[in-house]
Amino acid sequence: MSTQSDGPAVDEAVRTLLLLMPRLVGRAKRLPIPSALQSLDLAPRHLALLAHLEYDGPASINELAARLEVAPTTVSLMVSELSRPGVLERTADPTDRRRRIIAIAPAFTAPIGEWLSGSACAWKRVMRDLTPTERATVITALRAYETALDQDLDRFGESTPLKRARPRPT
Repeated sequence: MSTQSDGPAVDEAVRTLLLLMPRLVGRAKRLPIPSALQSLDLAPRHLALLAHLEYDGPASINELAARLEVAPTTVSLMVSELSRPGVLERTADPTDRRRRIIAIAPAFTAPIGEWLSGSACAWKRVMRDLTPTERATVITALRAYETALDQDLDRFGESTPLKRARPRPT
């Protein structure tokens, strides 16, 4: 591999990442789903919602929508999907009884934590060996990649399957 003074050339980096990304996604998908969650039809959007609730705590629909960068109606639909089997609970906000706070139901706290811990542990091992500047670079690069993909999807129109899978805020 030919490299520039501090790493691979752009085309070589792109080639490496194009080969690496499917393997990363494949391995992440093979993380075992705890038995308490196996009967649920969980999608990546549910994992993101559950991760926010696990790491940031209970929140309103609007707060979750802002965190997930999707429309509140999308979050409301996901919350409904996960409330029916009892994964999530909706309780009245003590300061505003009209507002509902969404939280992981106690019976599902441990299985969800177990499920998320596989990816979290791997990221911690990787991030621990990086400097704060290198960690920031990884996060910035992944966010920029997501944005670039969105721009490409916008260019090709709404009929792209990936575009339909990621609702945008209204």
